Amino acid sequence: MTDSSPVQVPGTVLTTRRIGAYQTMTLVAPGVAERFRPGQFVALAVGGEQSSMLLRRCFAVREVKPDFGGTVEIVFSVRGKGTQWLAGLRPRDIVDVAGPLGRPFPLPRHPVTCVLVGVAHASAALFPLAAVLRQRDCPLHFLLGGGTADDVHGARGARRAGDSVAVATGDGSLGSAGTVEDLLAGAIEGAQAEVVYACGPLDTLRSVSRTCAGYGIPAQVAVEEPMACGTGVCMACVLPVIGDDGATHMVRTCVEGPVFRGERVRWDDVGTIPFDALGAPRALRLGERP
Repeated sequence: MTDSSPVQVPGTVLTTRRIGAYQTMTLVAPGVAERFRPGQFVALAVGGEQSSMLLRRCFAVREVKPDFGGTVEIVFSVRGKGTQWLAGLRPRDIVDVAGPLGRPFPLPRHPVTCVLVGVAHASAALFPLAAVLRQRDCPLHFLLGGGTADDVHGARGARRAGDSVAVATGDGSLGSAGTVEDLLAGAIEGAQAEVVYACGPLDTLRSVSRTCAGYGIPAQVAVEEPMACGTGVCMACVLPVIGDDGATHMVRTCVEGPVFRGERVRWDDVGTIPFDALGAPRALRLGERP
């Protein structure tokens, strides 16, 4: 069995390119690629050795290959100084890579019909999953979304990997006008889906989880909580999640996640510590003001 423990390696930039609204980067990262399982992520140091940007940036993995000892491809949106620095790297530049991190998607033991839901560049995490599900003879149906046509990631790859692909954009510039949530019920019924895998913003994952609960099928969701360390030390990415014991626990997205069972996440309480959470402050448990 392949060692699944994370490693920290100097990653060499192999290629960078712009696709639609996003930047893609392929890194030679031996050790990371061979340990990776779909749903896990990598954390990259940004800014160089003399930078004041101390916190890593965490990214879903779009693809791994055995080339050059192991490569990892990530997709990201340029938003702040850290991602601007990454987007400016060129082939042969070096970036510190830690990974693979987090828990992967659970995989079915037998062929089941799957709906794969992705919004914007979060869709990247669906493609390694789709490759493994295909190896297990699972029918795959993609739902991809974004605000505009440029915001949709992976439509072409989804057509190659899936049995069907439906796209929704907020402005109607690609596919139907609306959101992937608008398409989900029809996709579940049309495909007679048995499980849904989803990646995207919290509002999407909340809606997907509730829709799946209504149909009595499981939703496996990869949460995009901001992560400062990626290793569970800083406690910046905690979510209220119901455990196997029936109690609510404040769990770390980067360690206990990023993949969770959708019905277990207390979506309406995200950003808070529920009064009944295990270990909640005494004032909260007693209904007092903190």
